[in-house]
Amino acid sequence: MESHTPAKIIIENVNHPGQAKPADAAMYQAMKQAILEVLPAKSPGMTVAEMQECVRGRLPEQLYPDGAKSGWWTKAVQLDLEAKGIITREKVSPLRLHKA
Repeated sequence: MESHTPAKIIIENVNHPGQAKPADAAMYQAMKQAILEVLPAKSPGMTVAEMQECVRGRLPEQLYPDGAKSGWWTKAVQLDLEAKGIITREKVSPLRLHKA
């Protein structure tokens, strides 16, 4: 009997340089696509709360049933995309993000 293990991707955290952790690739890719669809290209960007609200309707139901775990994944992918220089944060409070 063969067991299927989900494909993994290595994610980084802008707040912890040099640390990387494996994460589910399908969950990551779906969230990355949703984030990049909703984030504006320039300042002033949107808050993390606004981004979390906007991505929920764009996530595949089979991966995120009723938005389950979307909050954690939004933050994890946000921090990874920042670490990779794909998105950037404004130095304001509350934190605002936009594409780099």
